[in-house]
Amino acid sequence: MNKHHYVAIMAGGIGSRFWPKSRTAYPKQFLDILNTGKTLIQWTFERYASFIPKENIYVVTSDEYVSIVKDQLPDIPVENILAEPSRKNTAPCVAYISYKLLQKDPEAALIVAPSDHMILDGETYRNIATKALDFVSHIKSLVTLGIKPTHPNTGYGYIQYDTTGVAENIFKVKTFTEKPSLEIAKTFLASGDFLWNAGIFVWQVKNVVKAFEMYQPEMAELFENEKAHFNTAEETAAINRIYPLCTNVSIDYAIMEKADNVYVIPSSFGWSDLGTWNSAYDNMEKDYLGNAVASNNVIVIDASNCMVNSSPDRLLVLQGLEDFIVVDTKDVLLICKKEKEQAIKEFVAEVKRSKGDKYL
Repeated sequence: MNKHHYVAIMAGGIGSRFWPKSRTAYPKQFLDILNTGKTLIQWTFERYASFIPKENIYVVTSDEYVSIVKDQLPDIPVENILAEPSRKNTAPCVAYISYKLLQKDPEAALIVAPSDHMILDGETYRNIATKALDFVSHIKSLVTLGIKPTHPNTGYGYIQYDTTGVAENIFKVKTFTEKPSLEIAKTFLASGDFLWNAGIFVWQVKNVVKAFEMYQPEMAELFENEKAHFNTAEETAAINRIYPLCTNVSIDYAIMEKADNVYVIPSSFGWSDLGTWNSAYDNMEKDYLGNAVASNNVIVIDASNCMVNSSPDRLLVLQGLEDFIVVDTKDVLLICKKEKEQAIKEFVAEVKRSKGDKYL
C-alpha cells in the first residue's frame, strides 16, 4: 500500500429519503439498509481498507455522529474521525480534510467518497481508484469517477466528457449537468458521451487546495488562517471558528464545475447511490413474487413487488399489496406506493409541521 494514499469518507448526511428507518439521530449510513449484516459505512470502510492503509482512512461526519462511527468502525484511529460542527454541504468538508492533510503530508493523494453508496465489483473499483490515484500524482488534475449509464435516470447528475482520451480511459470533462428531465436524460444516454456523477473524487490535496484558492478564495482564507492548528489539540476549536463562516455549497458547484483541469474515468463497477427505497429494492434479493424483504419477521401473503423493511421485534403480515414500500419501525409505519417515493421528503416535512421533531 502507498503511504501517500488517503481516503475521506463523507458521513454527515441525514438520509431523509430513507425515512422512517433513517432518522436525524441515526441516519442511513449507519443502518443495514439491505439486510446484509453490515451497515453501509462498514461496507465502505472495508472497501477502502483493502487498498488504503487503515491509518490513512478518515471519516468526516457531524459531531453528533462521532460516537456512532467509533462504535461501528473500531479499526479506525479515533483521531481520524473528523467532527463537523454544522452541516455546510460537501465543499467545507473537502476543504477541512484537504487543508488538514496538506499540513501532514504535502504529497497526499486523496479519494473523497460518500459513506452510503454500494459497489458490487470491489476488484474493478480498486483498479480504477488506484489508476486515478496514480494519474493525479503525475498530472495536476482533479479526477471524478463517472458511471456508464444503463438507463435515462432523472435522479442523478450527469458528466459530459471529451471522447478524445488524455490517457487510457481518462478524459477531459466538458460539462456537469444537474438532475435532468426524462427527455433530456434520454438525449444524454443516446449521445454516448455522458456519465452519471457518482460523487467520488480523486486528487492531490495540494492541487485541490490551489483550486479552493482560485475558485473559493473566501473559504480558502478561512482554512488558511487556521492551518497551523490542524493536527494539534487546537484543531476542534479552529474548526468551530471556521464552519459558521463557510458558505453552504457542494464541492461540485464550488470547484468541479469551475476548474479547467477536471478529468473523468468512465466506470462500471456495480454502483448504486442507494438514495431511495426503490434503489434499495433494486439491489436486494427478491422472492418469487418480486418482494424484497429486509427483516426476518415478515410473512407475505398474496403481495408482489413490494419493498418491505421492518423491525425484528414484532411480526409483520403483509397481504394484498402490489408495488408498495412498507417500512415499520418501533414508532412509525410508512405505507407508500413505490411510484410516489419522491414524495417521502414531503411526508417528512408534513410530519414535522404536525408532530414536531419527535418522529424525525
